[in-house]
Amino acid sequence: QVQLVESGGGSVQSGGSLRLSCAVSGYYSSRYCMGWFRQAQGKGREGVAAIANDGTTTYADSVKGRFTISQDNAKNTLYLQMNSLKPEDTAMYYCAADTERGWWLLQSSAQCREYNYWGQGTQVTVSS
Repeated sequence: QVQLVESGGGSVQSGGSLRLSCAVSGYYSSRYCMGWFRQAQGKGREGVAAIANDGTTTYADSVKGRFTISQDNAKNTLYLQMNSLKPEDTAMYYCAADTERGWWLLQSSAQCREYNYWGQGTQVTVSS
């Protein structure tokens, strides 16, 4: 079993920054594919960024150049650095893991192939 717990969300003004963290407990492996997705109120799920087990990353076009995904395997933690935040970034952000296909990124949707674990989410609110 893998447990994912997100933290770091909050309310910021447009142009501000936040860093989200995802602590992974249970059995953690650097062979996993890990990612972040978000869901705004009344909208569908959107892949934000993902990182494969070889370090390859993918980002949604809407966040390229502003968000950076990274991981610290020694700390079993995934991060999402979010800069130049915009009101349209307001959403619940979820951390997720694909423990079975760690190499497989879906570049078109900025996600791992198929998440089989995810956290409870952390809210990000950006005001104009």
